[in-house]
Amino acid sequence: MAVDDECKLKFLELKAKRTYRFIIYKIDEKKKMVVVEKVGEPVLNYDDFAASLPANECRYAIFDYDFVTEENCQKSKIFFIAWSPDTSRVRSKMIYASSKDRFKRELDGIQVELQATDPTEVGLDVIRGRAN
Repeated sequence: MAVDDECKLKFLELKAKRTYRFIIYKIDEKKKMVVVEKVGEPVLNYDDFAASLPANECRYAIFDYDFVTEENCQKSKIFFIAWSPDTSRVRSKMIYASSKDRFKRELDGIQVELQATDPTEVGLDVIRGRAN
């Protein structure tokens, strides 16, 4: 599975310049390539991100989570989320699962990885828990 250059460029912008809050990627089966489907502006929050994940289709996503530590330090963690809802097509789940590691290698700087099959597995409480 090829990876569109824009995927890496948008990720680098999120990582280095904090240009985006999140990036949603999808596999274009006709082109056999991972492409950027949507980017979320920095003013958007977790709820906007969660609403961008389709209920019945697989996606890859990057979410930049800002938080404050117990020592009152402002930090952020970059999450890679493999979104594969139970209701998506079996073929789609297989394509996303088999392409995930190669795609992740293209994005240098991922700090936490999550695999989710329903919204509760990628809830804000889960992200908060994995960030510390």
